[in-house]
Amino acid sequence: MNLRRDVFQAIADPTRRAILTLVAADAMTAGQIAEHFDSARPTVSKHLQILAECELLTATPTGREIRYSLHVDKMQEIDSWLSPFRSLWQTRFQQLDDVLSTMKRRGK
Repeated sequence: MNLRRDVFQAIADPTRRAILTLVAADAMTAGQIAEHFDSARPTVSKHLQILAECELLTATPTGREIRYSLHVDKMQEIDSWLSPFRSLWQTRFQQLDDVLSTMKRRGK
């Protein structure tokens, strides 16, 4: 696993998470992405630059524009890293459900 801290800093920002959600559905140019936000286009471009530097987005030149798409391999890498934590929390919630069910049966 070769995740850099920058990836988590990048996805901590709600605008960047929204951008990732947008481009997950379809590749878009910076202008198309900027239409979804109240921010100025240079601000959106800065977000795109950060996401691309973290390899969360792929930037593909198309004519005079650049189309941004989700870098699926990087997202899968993050998902793989998070998977053990997801299992841990599922186990803990199941244990909590078991305790609450026992308490409910006993009338507590």
